[in-house]
Amino acid sequence: MSEYQFYEFQAIDRPLTKAEQGMLRDLSSRARISATSFTNYYEWGDFKGNPKQLMERFFDLHLYLANWGTRQLMIRVPTGLFDRNALGAFLDEVDWVTVSNHGGHMIIDICRSDDEADYDDQSGEGRLSALAPLRGDILSGDLRLFYLLWLLAVEEGELSDDAPEPLPGIGPLTGALEAAAEFFYIDSDLVEAAAAAPYEEEETPGASRAFVEGLAEDERTRLLLRVMEGDANVRPELLQRVRAQRNGSERPRRTAGELRARAHEIRALRERAEAERLRAEERRKAEEAERARRVRLGQLKQRGEDVWREIESEIERRNAPGYDSAAALLADLALLSAEQGTAADFSRRLTDIRERHERKGKFIERLRGL
Repeated sequence: MSEYQFYEFQAIDRPLTKAEQGMLRDLSSRARISATSFTNYYEWGDFKGNPKQLMERFFDLHLYLANWGTRQLMIRVPTGLFDRNALGAFLDEVDWVTVSNHGGHMIIDICRSDDEADYDDQSGEGRLSALAPLRGDILSGDLRLFYLLWLLAVEEGELSDDAPEPLPGIGPLTGALEAAAEFFYIDSDLVEAAAAAPYEEEETPGASRAFVEGLAEDERTRLLLRVMEGDANVRPELLQRVRAQRNGSERPRRTAGELRARAHEIRALRERAEAERLRAEERRKAEEAERARRVRLGQLKQRGEDVWREIESEIERRNAPGYDSAAALLADLALLSAEQGTAADFSRRLTDIRERHERKGKFIERLRGL
């Protein structure tokens, strides 16, 4: 198996300057570099840069994929918009996620290796774009990505059956969350079980308006000034506060054991449905084959002696296609003779063919069973 490594970085909050792009070019002459991204792949050799340092200096998102099973996603967020302590319930039993501070930012590093997974699609192209909305979700207080990581610990048996889920539900999943579950190969049945419970309580009509109207006038003024100054973090900050207010009531939570049990039920239902689909497909094919056989036998009946002459002609071609065709015609004639009560006549003519062509070993082999 040939080697494949894919690297992609994205800058969201601040575009790169020309000088910074030049610094990146020094790391790779082949990479696609723009004011907002760096992308490259390697089928031999390796990337000369340090992804963690590039995240600290320039980028907000990073994806790494290697075809020997390593998959990595880094997300950088402003420290003031993210409560690191909120991750305890999600990540206490997850040892392949680290969170570190650098300057005014926090870097979430998710790196997992699984050399036993079945990697159907090794390409990294387009994956980071599909995952990018997760950063905005985190900034707005949506921590379902970390629930998925907790769910992987459930899948791998790292949590006891009585461990409570860190959120009362995660459904319905966004496209970015589905992409994350696929990227890190989280069991789809377990994800479905978790997503059966809704993530958020239904929003009361006018709740956002009521929240804004409830802000002090000086705070509203500060927020508007930040918007006018181009601060992209105002919206996620407000969404985070609205979400915390809406989800303030306590809802029942399932345990890891309950989720495992439900995933087992979902898997069994899916496997039964797939087995029934296969049986139905087999029945359909058998019915089609029977219809085709009836048409074929009807045509043979109409042709009479011409069929026997065609058999002789096919045998005389002295090649595999000819032998196959002759044997298939003889098999159909055997069925037709059984239906018409002429099996004795068919047997006599078949014996004659065997005797006349006994030196054609490959053809005679094809007559076994007749």
